[in-house]
Amino acid sequence: MENIYILMLVALTVLAIIDLVVGVSNDAVNFLNSAIGSKAIPVKSILIIASVGVALGAITSSGMMEVARKGIFYPNEFYFNEIMFIFMAVMIADVLLLDVFNSLGMPTSTTVSIVFELMGAAVAISLIKISNNGESIAELGKYINSSTALKIIFGILLSVLVAFTIGAIVQFLSRLLYTFDFQKRKSYVNAIFGGFAITAITYFIFVKGMKGTDFYGDVKHLIEGRTYEIIFYGFVFWTILSQLLIMIFKLNILKFIVIIGTFSLAMAFAGNDLVNFIGVPMAALNSYQAWSGSGIAPTEFSMGVLKGDVQAQPVLLFIAGLIMVVTIWFSKKAKDVIETGVNLSRQGEGHEKFHPNPASRVVVRGAILFNKGITKIIPNPVINWVDSKFQKPVIKLPKDKSYELPAFDLVRASVNLFVAGILISIGTSLKLPLSTTYVTFMVAMGTSLADRAWGRESAVYRVAGVFNVIGGWFLTAFSAFTLAAILAYVIYLGEIVSVAILLIIVAFLLIRSKINHAKRAQRKKEKRYMERAEQITINEVINESSAHISEVVKRVNKLFTNVVSDLSTHDLNKLSKTGKHVKKLNNEVNELREEVFYFIKSLDDTSVKASRFYILILGYLQDITQSIEYISTTSYKHVNNNHKQLKASSVKDLKAINKSLNVLLSKIETDFTAKDFDNLSTILDAKQEIFDNVSESIDKQISRIRTEESSPKNSSLYFGILLETKDLLYALMSLLQLFHDFQIQEKANK
Repeated sequence: MENIYILMLVALTVLAIIDLVVGVSNDAVNFLNSAIGSKAIPVKSILIIASVGVALGAITSSGMMEVARKGIFYPNEFYFNEIMFIFMAVMIADVLLLDVFNSLGMPTSTTVSIVFELMGAAVAISLIKISNNGESIAELGKYINSSTALKIIFGILLSVLVAFTIGAIVQFLSRLLYTFDFQKRKSYVNAIFGGFAITAITYFIFVKGMKGTDFYGDVKHLIEGRTYEIIFYGFVFWTILSQLLIMIFKLNILKFIVIIGTFSLAMAFAGNDLVNFIGVPMAALNSYQAWSGSGIAPTEFSMGVLKGDVQAQPVLLFIAGLIMVVTIWFSKKAKDVIETGVNLSRQGEGHEKFHPNPASRVVVRGAILFNKGITKIIPNPVINWVDSKFQKPVIKLPKDKSYELPAFDLVRASVNLFVAGILISIGTSLKLPLSTTYVTFMVAMGTSLADRAWGRESAVYRVAGVFNVIGGWFLTAFSAFTLAAILAYVIYLGEIVSVAILLIIVAFLLIRSKINHAKRAQRKKEKRYMERAEQITINEVINESSAHISEVVKRVNKLFTNVVSDLSTHDLNKLSKTGKHVKKLNNEVNELREEVFYFIKSLDDTSVKASRFYILILGYLQDITQSIEYISTTSYKHVNNNHKQLKASSVKDLKAINKSLNVLLSKIETDFTAKDFDNLSTILDAKQEIFDNVSESIDKQISRIRTEESSPKNSSLYFGILLETKDLLYALMSLLQLFHDFQIQEKANK
C-alpha cells in the first residue's frame, strides 16, 4: 500500500516541474511586458534582470504553503488517502489548464487556478464523504471554506475596475507632463518623476516582494508603522539621486525606472507565487511523512497536520527558482502570452489578434458618444491644449530593415510598472485578494486607453481582446473547479489505476499541444504582416503574390474535390469539416486584403503599378475563395436539410469537371510554387475547354429537368455549383491574365 503513495509522490514531483514551466510561461507576462514592449534595453538584458529578480525572489521566499495559508478546506476533516487524491487531481488539472491558456496566448492567474482547483477537488471528495456518511448536503460547510471563492471573485472585479481606472488617470497626467517628445523635458522634471516612480517601486519590493520572507523579519521593525516616513524620505532620496545621475552620467531615468520595475515585479512574483506550483507537492510530501510509520491505515489517518504552516526546504526553492529562470529564457509559449499583452497595448495600428464582438462595439460606440458630449462641455482652448500634448513627433526610421518600432514609449512603460507596484502594495497592506496578473494587465490596458493607443481603427478589436482576457479569468475559476472535481472523482474510483491512465493522457495532451504550437508558430512565421515602412522591390511583390496564389490554388483544389466527393456520398460530417477549412481560407485572404494598407506604405513612390497589381491579385483571390465558399455552403445546407441525393448522371458530370479542374489547378500550383511563369500563356489558351465542360453540364441538366429530374432542390443546387464553378474559373483566368500581362510589361521595361 505504501508503494502506491510513493509513486504518487514521484508523479506529483514530475507534475510540479511541468507546472513550474507552464505557470512561469503564463506569469512572465506580468513582469516582462513593459520592458519588452518599450524596447527600453535589449531583450537579453531584460531577461537577465528578470532572471536575477526571479532567482532572488525564489531564494528569499518563505515557502508558506498555499494549502494552509489560503484555508480552502479544513484538512482535519480528511484522511490521508483522500488528501492525496485531492492533491493529485489539483496538479493534473493545473498543468492541463495553464497549458491550454499558454497555447492560446492568454494571460491568466496561477493563484486563481490553484485555489479553485483545490476547492473543486475538495468539494468532490467532500460530497463523496457526505454520501458515504449519510450526511446532508448542508454539511459541506464543515469541509469547505467557501468564503475564499467569494474573495477571489471580488478580487477580480476590484482589479479590473481600480487598476484600469488608476492606470488611465496616471497615464493621462503623465502624458500631459511629458508629451510624446519626452526627451526634451527639463532634467528636474525627470528627477521628480523618477523620485516618485522609484520610491513606489522600492516600497513595493519591501511590502510585496519581501513581506513574509525570512529576511523580512530582520527589518520588520524598521518598516512597519513607518509607511509615510519611508515614502517621504525615499522620495527625497531618489529625486536627488535621479537629478545627480541625470546631470553627471546623462542617465535616461525612464529606462532606469523600467529596469528596477521589471526586477521588482519578477522578484515579487517568484517570492510569492512560487508556492502556487510547488505548494501542493510539498504539502503532499509532508502528509506522507506524517502518515508513514504511524501504523494507521491511510483511510483512517486524519490530516490535521496540514492546519499549520508548512515550511519548504531552501534547496527545493532554489531548484524551483532555476527551473523558472530557464523557462523565462526558452519558453516559446511565454512569448505568445507576452505578445498578447503587448499587442493589446500597442500604440500603432497593425494586425489585430481578436475579432470584434457585440459587447466591444457597444462599448466603443458609447465611448464615442461620451467623447462628443465631453467636447461640447469643455472649452475649445483646453481641448486644443490637451491635444497638443498628444501630438506624436515624426520619427526617422533607421536603414536597418529588421528594426521594429517599440509598441509604446518609456513613459507608458514606467507608468505601467510603478502604478502596478503601488496598487499591489496597497492591496497587500489591506489584505485584499488581488492577483498580480490582473493588476498588471488592467493597468496596461488603462494606460493604453489614456494614451490614445486605441484609435477608431483599432478600438473595437482591442476592447474585444480585453473582454476575452477578462472572460478567460472567470473561465479559469470555473474550469479549474470543474476539471479538478471530475479528476478527483475519477481518482477516487480507480485510485492508482486512474492516476496512471490520467498521467498517460496528460503526457499525450502536452506532447500534442507542443507539436500543434510549433506548427502554429511556423505558420505565423511564414505570414508577413507589413506594419512598418520598409522598401519592397518589384521582385518581392511578384514573389509575395506567387506564394499567395500557389497556396490558395492548392487548397481550393483540395476543397473542391472534397465537396464533390462528400456531396456524392451525402456525408454531412465531412461536408461540415470541409466548410470549416473553406471558412478559414476565406478569412486568411480577407486578412491579406485588410493588410494591404501597410503593403502599399512599404512601397516607394515609383511602385504605384506594383501596388495596383497586388491589390487586383488579392481581389481575384477573394473572388475565388468566395466561390468555393458558396459551393461548400450550399452543398452542406442541401445535405443538412435532408434533401434528395443528386442523380448519378449529375454526380458523374461534377466528377468530370472536378477531374479537369484538378489538372488545371495542379499545373497552376506547380508553376507558381516554382515561380515558372513561361507556361501561363499555354494555360490561358486551354481555358475554353473547361468552360465548355461546365456549359455542357448545364445543358445536360436542363435536358434532365425536362425528362427525368423531379427535384427542384437538386436542380437549384446543381445549377448553383456549376455557375459558381464558372465564376471561380473566370476569376482564376483573370488572375492568370493579369499576372501574364504584368510579367510581359516588366520584361519590356527591363
